[in-house]
Amino acid sequence: MNALFPSASRLVYGCMGLGGDWDQSPPTSEHVTQARTVIDSALENNITVFDHADIYTFGKAETVFGAALKEAPALREKMILQSKCAIRFEDEHGPKRYDFSKQWITSSVENSLSRLHTDYLDILLLHRPDPLMEVDEVCEALSALKQDGKIKQVGVSNMHGHQIAYLQHALDMPVVANQIEMSLAFRDWVEDGMTTGSMENRSMGFAPGTLEYCMHNNIQLQAWGSLAQGRFSGGQFQHDNDKAVAALVSTLAAEYQTTSEAIVLGWLMRHPANIQPVIGTTNPSRIDACAKACDVSLSREHWYALLEAARGQEVP
Repeated sequence: MNALFPSASRLVYGCMGLGGDWDQSPPTSEHVTQARTVIDSALENNITVFDHADIYTFGKAETVFGAALKEAPALREKMILQSKCAIRFEDEHGPKRYDFSKQWITSSVENSLSRLHTDYLDILLLHRPDPLMEVDEVCEALSALKQDGKIKQVGVSNMHGHQIAYLQHALDMPVVANQIEMSLAFRDWVEDGMTTGSMENRSMGFAPGTLEYCMHNNIQLQAWGSLAQGRFSGGQFQHDNDKAVAALVSTLAAEYQTTSEAIVLGWLMRHPANIQPVIGTTNPSRIDACAKACDVSLSREHWYALLEAARGQEVP
């Protein structure tokens, strides 16, 4: 990860699945126990970065994680804790929306800190771009939070390079991370570069230059959806060629003497952008299986074989 966090792991544990269902029912002691179990499993596998968002299970993910930290405060010093803000669900004030106002960013961070039982976030990520962003107001909010010791660093999520550059020009601190969807199933970030100048590129949904901007500016790329809901590692097939991709993944797992999860994640990690996959399973055995990706280094040929299988055809 960014040199500011030398203890950061190659994988991130994403906490979206903690806290129970996405409803208003209160979390239970079983949910707290589950949070402690996944924290322990992650740390035992040298996964030190934990990713939250204020909206995950309507705040319950942070609540149960914080309860686990309250029971074992020493755990906090073993991890890099990040959370995201700025998505607001429909409420009495309006429809679902994004909110980069100073008041919302500030109150969101304070509420996350309270739920997480911690004094600071190592990284605060702005969750999705707000078209109504007033950049000076955002910078004022972030600078004040950092000055007060409530956040150490700032990142973004789901932003392209131009948006980051615009924000960065006004910030008095570096943007250290960008979390975007990246997987063997969602490959537009790869396809864009390979199909530049061709008709095929017109259907790409990825903003050109985002990878290169992040790499050039030492911005850590974090990949959400990195396992594609398990489509290629034991999950349910969603498309016609998923079975063929899963078969190749299984073959390579045997060849590399590792797990299918490690091959799928290792495909991302083989890219020179130093991608940091976010995993979200709450199953300790699957956390173990994912962690094995750190010991896999796919050959160029195997990387391209997986790409071809996922594309359903050879590269252009």
